[in-house]
Amino acid sequence: MPDAALAVVFAVFIWWFSTGVVLILNRLSTSAVRISQVASSALALAALAGLAHAARQPGVAGAYCAFTSALLVWGWNELSFLSGWITGPRRTPLPPQTAGWARFAASFQAVLWHELGILCTGVAVVAVTWDAPNQVGTATYLVLWVMRTSAKLNLFLGVRNLSEAFLPDHLAYMASFFRRRAMNPLLPVSVLAASAYLALLISQATHAGTSGADAVGYALVGTMLALAILEHLLLVLPLDPSAAWRWAIAKRGPAMQSQAYGKEKATGNKDTTASSVARTAPSGGVALDSHGKLLQIP
Repeated sequence: MPDAALAVVFAVFIWWFSTGVVLILNRLSTSAVRISQVASSALALAALAGLAHAARQPGVAGAYCAFTSALLVWGWNELSFLSGWITGPRRTPLPPQTAGWARFAASFQAVLWHELGILCTGVAVVAVTWDAPNQVGTATYLVLWVMRTSAKLNLFLGVRNLSEAFLPDHLAYMASFFRRRAMNPLLPVSVLAASAYLALLISQATHAGTSGADAVGYALVGTMLALAILEHLLLVLPLDPSAAWRWAIAKRGPAMQSQAYGKEKATGNKDTTASSVARTAPSGGVALDSHGKLLQIP
């Protein structure tokens, strides 16, 4: 159990710290972002190689290595998206009053290449770990994939907290595809289903017959799932989801600062991005459509 407890602490720290690093990198200058894209790509390839090796190592060290490698591969997906490198064929805000299948199609077009990237890297993860004794890396990647897809669908259907602060300026248009509402039918289903699987992982990790290495693996994957459930709950609770990463969100490179200053001068000191509209709107009301649900860009 001490090994499993340490694994929980490790997973929470690496989740918190790596998220902050990605947020900082996407708020640096354009040249710095490009360098981070190249470095992240090289790191992701190295992580795949490390994952292929760790998958054949059934011990505690193998569990940690596989888990970390899977997070590095997933981090490439996150960084490539938030940097605007791999998003989708649509890079413009959703027109006001767009609804139904037209809204869904436009939203999917905005993230199409990103979703295909996640699929391709997922296939690579499964391929390098196929039929190996250590499946911690694969399980970690699949948990992140399923829960992130669920979070995207919940943002599309509507939640209280849209987390616009996580979007860099060049992705502000993405906020136009979100809905703000108290709750949607999918969120309770997502939380309950994930919680049921988490209970199974906890049961396996604490079972008397579970080896130390397996307990660590269950703890690592289970912690990521628990954190994903927490992220889902923060979508609807009256709390600020970005509070834990203010140190990262506040960081801004000199080039981006000068660009923002130029935009402010050009628009009479008014920031007209979707994210700024949401930030300056009074809570619970403004920046919604006539039905009080769909975030709009004036």
